Amino acid sequence: MALLEAAGLRKHFGALAAVDDVSLTVEPGEAFGLVGPDGAGKTTTLRLLIGALSLEAGEVHILGHDIRRRVETARACTGYLSQRFSLYGDMTVYENLAFFGSVRGVEPQLLAERSRELLDFVGLAAFRDRRASALSGGMRQKLGLACALIHRPPLLLLDEPTAGVDPITRQDFWELIIRLLSEGAGVVVSTPYMDEAVRCSRLGFMHRGRILTTGSPRTLVEPLAGRILELKAEPRSLARQVCRADADLDDVANFGELLHLRMQAGAAPEADAVKARLESALAAAGVQVHALTLVEPSLEDVFISYLQEAHAGAGQGTHG
Repeated sequence: MALLEAAGLRKHFGALAAVDDVSLTVEPGEAFGLVGPDGAGKTTTLRLLIGALSLEAGEVHILGHDIRRRVETARACTGYLSQRFSLYGDMTVYENLAFFGSVRGVEPQLLAERSRELLDFVGLAAFRDRRASALSGGMRQKLGLACALIHRPPLLLLDEPTAGVDPITRQDFWELIIRLLSEGAGVVVSTPYMDEAVRCSRLGFMHRGRILTTGSPRTLVEPLAGRILELKAEPRSLARQVCRADADLDDVANFGELLHLRMQAGAAPEADAVKARLESALAAAGVQVHALTLVEPSLEDVFISYLQEAHAGAGQGTHG
């Protein structure tokens, strides 16, 4: 049985379609990543899944329990970590964990043992007597994860759990998630970070309330294999202008100090021929080329390509 089955989810705030026909499933041991920028609909989707917001349309089943009809039973199977998880600052780490355990109905004789296990699991055992108000941002998120796990839920919903924490803490947090997956838990995690998204079993790219595409990281990048050129040149603005005029390029995107040039699919010419022509055109325009190489496509390249298709569709009168 799937841990989570959601189909046709919809939610409006006024005229804004915050979630528009979103569907997803999560199996045991699977991490499904909702990927997109702020405002894409990720948080609203997670709040619909946990029953914190009412559905306008669609269905959510958690371990077979209908979120509309058996919301408390469904929530008992779920751990939820929101972006703004609220700890009690005047209580210690252990006291916060014990409190949330009691709220979740963990039996008193099991609560102390389970709390010790989780503090060891998230690396906070040495800080059990520290007040929550004195924790760093990363430590608060780890405590939030422990609180979400206190009742041993098979499904976790994590809303941008590493936002605002340092890279080392992000790595530690994802190691914890991977351990949970190895034990059979299922996870839905929202993130704006592509380096985190690649860790997920499957992804859904969100934009304006809709999932543009789903798939594993590997299958998502396959259509762009052999089609991405990476350019380092000065001045970059002029290089971008020259490249955008090339008929064999679908898109030119900024990647930090670099440009990623996406060649056309299907009958696109050989990369070597495109490179040679671009180098000549750039030199003729006075652009200094430091490097122009064929590179493996990234998830950023994939997301940009789907955004471009979505915008093109919106311009033709379809939903954007």
